[in-house]
Amino acid sequence: MTAGWNLADIWERNADRFPDALAQLQGDRAFTWAEFDRRADGIAATLLAGGAQRNDKVAHYLYNCPEYLESMFGMFKAGLVPVNTNYRYTDDELEYLWNNADAVAVVFHGTFTSRCAAMRSRVPAVRTWIWVDDGSEACPEWAVPYETAAASARARVAAPWGRSPDDLYILYTGGTTGMPKGVMWRQDDIVGSLDAPSKRPLPAVPGWAEFDERMAKPGPRNLPAAPLMHGTGAFNAMWNLVLAGSVVTLPGRHFDPVELLDCIERDKVNSISIVGDAFAKPILRALDAEPERWDISSLRVMISSGVIWAAETKAGLLRHNARLIMIDSLGSSEAIGMASNTTTAESAPSTTTAKFGLGPNTKVLTEDGREVQPGSGERGRVALRGRTPIGYYKDEAKSAATFVVHDGVRWSIPGDWAEVEADGTLKLYGRGSQCINTGGEKVYPEEVEEALKTHPSVADAAVVGVPDERFGEAITALVEPHDGFEVDETVLIAHVREHHAAYKSPKRVLAIDTIGRAANGKLDYKRLKAEAMHRLNLP
Repeated sequence: MTAGWNLADIWERNADRFPDALAQLQGDRAFTWAEFDRRADGIAATLLAGGAQRNDKVAHYLYNCPEYLESMFGMFKAGLVPVNTNYRYTDDELEYLWNNADAVAVVFHGTFTSRCAAMRSRVPAVRTWIWVDDGSEACPEWAVPYETAAASARARVAAPWGRSPDDLYILYTGGTTGMPKGVMWRQDDIVGSLDAPSKRPLPAVPGWAEFDERMAKPGPRNLPAAPLMHGTGAFNAMWNLVLAGSVVTLPGRHFDPVELLDCIERDKVNSISIVGDAFAKPILRALDAEPERWDISSLRVMISSGVIWAAETKAGLLRHNARLIMIDSLGSSEAIGMASNTTTAESAPSTTTAKFGLGPNTKVLTEDGREVQPGSGERGRVALRGRTPIGYYKDEAKSAATFVVHDGVRWSIPGDWAEVEADGTLKLYGRGSQCINTGGEKVYPEEVEEALKTHPSVADAAVVGVPDERFGEAITALVEPHDGFEVDETVLIAHVREHHAAYKSPKRVLAIDTIGRAANGKLDYKRLKAEAMHRLNLP
């Protein structure tokens, strides 16, 4: 046993102990732990045969599917580094991401074949392309069919360089600085962070006896309703596999609460991961519309991270399943488990937004490193010590700004501003920047503004997030037109979509006489947001 936890070692252990137990399920596609293990060996063998070396990066360009986690397992077996890809990205965004990550291979769904073909000359370091059949485009001659790769190993695959608890998982996040940046997590720190809330945590010095005692039988069934390309879905699914459980993925590629509820009932799902009200409110509306249609009694846990979900939504869900445990997790790609809030029928959910209780390794720090005292009214940034990422990939400046050392202690400080109430709970104020969180996707206003300003009718533009019942915030643009031009909302939304992923485009575009920049060129976002809310008749 190594001096730290390695996910490939853990998952192989589970496969050896529970070979016939379910590991993955999507519709009528079911894979046992033995199949999960052997098929991952095939992916590992294919990547190594393609020339991948220790710590090389391999990009996932997939919707949720069994192949996502299976190929991740294969990468971990070979000491390679999975890199997530937002499947909404445009060609330019894909080029930046894969080149920035130094990706040497891409695992992609067939529906992206034409786009990958166009990308090949723009990402010359990618030598291996693995095509996942989804009934759309045929496998090109320059790619390896996934099923061929998965069937290519007859025994356990281990790379010559072995495995280590220091092996990485890189999670790219849009963050608050526009361009995606890769958060580097050691596998041992992922295991330690996700295990921290457990009543019986795994030992810091790994031992299989303690592990086997903790995972004495196959674990629960988890359904990541959130995309596996995001941390919320990925971390929860990865942890459920550590627990020797199984992961259920929806065949549909766009969130459908009816499909989700059908799956929970049919497949007896025990836990799901969501992103706030963007998921929870449609689920509740479906249940309210047909309260007798679904038996969701198997569902015990709903975990939301990325966006706080409303207390009234939680109360509504409890009407349909009184056994539910609903967990708000305050965290980010850079900090897992900074704070949390748990709601059950016994805890009597209030009518106010959830209050977060600080984790044992979480503080609120001022910019000079002082701890904010409860009830002081002083604001600081939420900071996590202990199990944190080692930094951003190839970006020492951003790493130094986020992973800060105060008095010899290293803190991860993603940028959430808060004060500590007298009872020790957090009052959150959001990021110091103007980052918009829409349905769990982080959008930096300046990149949308710059896209708008490339249109010939636009003299200036400001982008703000306004409250939205489903998505938390809706992107709204205020546009100052050039003399002689009028603002055409439809045209400008389409124009932004030519430059950025669709989720970054405004939901509304409002004409304004002047943006009113200050002498230093800065925007008064508070004033502009108030203007947008007034124009849209929002409270």
